[in-house]
Amino acid sequence: MAAPKYFIVTATAPVNIAVIKYWGKRDEVLILPLNDSISFTLSQAQLCATTTACISPAFTSDAFWLNGKEESLENPRIQNCLKEIRRRAKEVRCSSSDEDDCTSWHVHICSANNFPTAAGLASSAAGYAAMVVAVAEVYGVVGGDLSIAARQGSGSACRSVLGGLVRWYKGEQADGSDSVARQIAAPDHFGELHVILCVVSGRRKKTGSTEGMRRCVKTSVVMNMRLTSTVEQRTKSIMKAIAEKDWSSFCDLTMSDSQEMHAACMTACPPLMYMTDTSHAVVELVHEYNKIVVKEGQPSLKICYTFDAGPNACLFVPAVAVGQVTSLLLKAFPPSDHCTLDTYMRGLPSPTPQLIPSLEALSNDLINSFHSANSPPGIKLQYMLHTTVGEGPRIIAKASHNNSTGSEETPPRIGAATAAATAATTTTATAAAATTTASAATTTENSSGVTSSCHLIDPLTGKPIFCPPIS
Repeated sequence: MAAPKYFIVTATAPVNIAVIKYWGKRDEVLILPLNDSISFTLSQAQLCATTTACISPAFTSDAFWLNGKEESLENPRIQNCLKEIRRRAKEVRCSSSDEDDCTSWHVHICSANNFPTAAGLASSAAGYAAMVVAVAEVYGVVGGDLSIAARQGSGSACRSVLGGLVRWYKGEQADGSDSVARQIAAPDHFGELHVILCVVSGRRKKTGSTEGMRRCVKTSVVMNMRLTSTVEQRTKSIMKAIAEKDWSSFCDLTMSDSQEMHAACMTACPPLMYMTDTSHAVVELVHEYNKIVVKEGQPSLKICYTFDAGPNACLFVPAVAVGQVTSLLLKAFPPSDHCTLDTYMRGLPSPTPQLIPSLEALSNDLINSFHSANSPPGIKLQYMLHTTVGEGPRIIAKASHNNSTGSEETPPRIGAATAAATAATTTTATAAAATTTASAATTTENSSGVTSSCHLIDPLTGKPIFCPPIS
């Protein structure tokens, strides 16, 4: 019996961290923000979502699996993303002479993260971005702005469809047609920039971001000030710092925006307390470190923090400062007795050189401040994760099968995200999968002899390939 027709695509997409925060919506259905936001895209080598989308006339319904578990497709945000992509696909088909009209075929989607949920990162941004890229590619959607489709799944996902520094414009139109994301600078704009995630807790937040935004918009006087004056001016200032490559000012503005967002949270009624004593200890370390490097005439070595709606800090660190900053963090926040250095310092290898005298003195002061008898109890990190700023989504593998010929072929249309990489897909897909999906998928061969490579779905059965949980 001939194998059914299918198109299958696997894509990866990155996490992003906002430096000008998205906090508050003007439309909760279309997910339209009250202010512009700006973010750094992180490297997919350490943090990414991998999504396989497979369509076939043999599928009788849509299906979705997340980290190996089948999920309901009743989620309106997933439905909105699929409707938007299918709408665009139908527009393409209406102007096409292709015999195969796959827009009515059902889709099976399987998604997995290469980082644990306990990292406290907004995995939904990477997940929705990967899903939109994969589904658009498998349905043959060419060009167009995928940030609009991704935004309908998760607001911050629209920034994960691009790399480097990305700005999400709030837009003015009621239908959200001008609320789009655009890359404003390449990943290496500020030179080699590293990221250290200081994970304080992976617990689920008592108050989620959606409710937190609502409460701040309705009750916080600081939020009112932010929306009527400060965030717009700060966005202009940080755009100027980016244009001039003024790293010192960029750091100050990033930290100011994080502080203001959390001040808005704390002045909401009832207040939202996302940061902890450990969070504030990280803030203290950064400011004290910056005082020293500025005093020593090296403002280019400054670092900055930002906190999303949670206790975990994201530090942006110039490459030349990584060793000293890592050593300082380890002195101020040593791993617990039962935690090995390998499990405490995750991601990229982290050098830990001897601290220079001024920072050695600072580390002693911080130890006394954080770990003395008079210090608040429990000032410690669960672990740190070291990565870098990176690029946007990638198509890492794709294939199709036409049962009239029994041959493997590429999907009928190639989107803009794939055009540059198509020639390299065959030779690089397996290697790319090994680095981007971690243990999320392995190369297997099913009973029909079809090699699934890094795809998370067996295209002949429409079922997910087993994905071991990531701890």
